[in-house]
Amino acid sequence: MELKTKIDAQESKQDLIITREFDLPVALLFKAYEEAEIVAQWMGTKVLKLESKKHGSYQFETSDANGNVVFKANGAIHDFIPNQKITRTFEMENSPFTAQLEFLEFEQLNDNRSKLTMQIVYKSNELRDQMLQLPFKQGLNMAHNRLQEICNNLK
Repeated sequence: MELKTKIDAQESKQDLIITREFDLPVALLFKAYEEAEIVAQWMGTKVLKLESKKHGSYQFETSDANGNVVFKANGAIHDFIPNQKITRTFEMENSPFTAQLEFLEFEQLNDNRSKLTMQIVYKSNELRDQMLQLPFKQGLNMAHNRLQEICNNLK
């Protein structure tokens, strides 16, 4: 399977640059990050809270078939400009990873195509490299594929 989501991890850096082009207008791509119902679908998680605004916050939680919580994440939204950018923190609870800073930029390429560029900054390049040892690339690519499919149904 081709990985349409590209991850640039430069040696000895503590950040990642992630890019993905979507066959979606930028407003619809942004909506997939802004509306809790859509986020829950493409991320495959329960959205406990999503305040899509400057100084907002969010909480996600995923449970297994027995109802045991297996993933919990939260963060604060520092900047929120519709159809342009979101700046936020992201922290996975009960994990060795500290909070990270994420800069999401949304770009209209033409009427029906847009691009998402994410810069994720980790506390250290060692933590960034640990994240890359996980199936992070494949998981993110699968989530973005689901985002594309779900938004195709909203067109």
